[in-house]
Amino acid sequence: MLTGFWYRALPSSQVWRGRLRKAMLLETPLVIGRDKNDRPFALRDACPHRGMPLSCGRFDGQQVECSYHGWRFDAGSGQCQMIPSLTADQNLKVDRIYAGNYACEERDEFVWVFIPDPGPGSAGFTRREEPTAEVPRVATFSEKYRTAYLSADLPCSVDHGIIGLMDPAHGPFVHQAWWWRSRHSIHEKQKQFEAIPNGFRMSAHKPSSNSAPYKLLRLLADAGSTTTTIDFVLPNLRVEIIRAGKYWFSSLTTVTPITRDHCRIDVVACWNIFRWLPFGPSLLKFVFAKFVEQDRRTMELQSEGLKHNPHLMLIDDADRPAKWYFGLKAAHLEAKRSGAEMKHPMSGPVTLKWKS
Repeated sequence: MLTGFWYRALPSSQVWRGRLRKAMLLETPLVIGRDKNDRPFALRDACPHRGMPLSCGRFDGQQVECSYHGWRFDAGSGQCQMIPSLTADQNLKVDRIYAGNYACEERDEFVWVFIPDPGPGSAGFTRREEPTAEVPRVATFSEKYRTAYLSADLPCSVDHGIIGLMDPAHGPFVHQAWWWRSRHSIHEKQKQFEAIPNGFRMSAHKPSSNSAPYKLLRLLADAGSTTTTIDFVLPNLRVEIIRAGKYWFSSLTTVTPITRDHCRIDVVACWNIFRWLPFGPSLLKFVFAKFVEQDRRTMELQSEGLKHNPHLMLIDDADRPAKWYFGLKAAHLEAKRSGAEMKHPMSGPVTLKWKS
């Protein structure tokens, strides 16, 4: 599980002003809420005094109060504001005490939290360091568009969730549907990939010819002008952009590690294709839900086999993106350890072939 990155914590609709909400990211317990100005915040869900979950306490819109001894912390900074048990002649510097506090921003229907690299195990919490990277966002290409999102839990590690997300060969077997494709539509495909910072890209190409929605999309514009680009970027981002003349569709999908054997997939999509359809978001969410449920069920079944630590293999070319993902993780961790520049596992553009 990679630290030093932004992660989606909760859908915005689940974070209410004046209420505390428990969450878990990278096996880190969090309490998330909105202050009186509607700004989201995230604290470690443990009082630095005796470890009582802060989510059990009171929140007045500005300060979180621990339910055990009444210690109070500023929601935005985590700085301690009051310790009720102190007497007037005791000079403990309360303002030097902090609850664990995390950078927190709202973007594209989700509350994101920055999980920093861990400090020394014996060190207490201090004022947080601000992240240098911006929160990821879904790409948009016009002023007017529609939006939809979907979340689902996956009973597997983040690694299996991510390589399942980028796997190009499972579609005809896992995602069979009359309105999408069937196993009888399998044919050879060839795509070019290139290196990008912290990730790789399936270069712009014509959409798959055996997917019904893509066929419908190509009716809106000249077939030759319809292109798809798919990026994967550490730690867990899959970005897909489809352009068809003035029409476009984009999505940002993440696989977020909750614990070592549990992750969550979140999809946010924006589009101006068929924007006039009154039930467009509901229809797209229905399609998303079908796809994600098929993936979730597959991960659930796979987890049964993985319990026994079987020998696994990755083959070329269909599994090359999975190899690049593991190579990127290893290169990132080595660069952090050594302080040297990250060495990308791709030396140049690569053309891959597979059947799906």
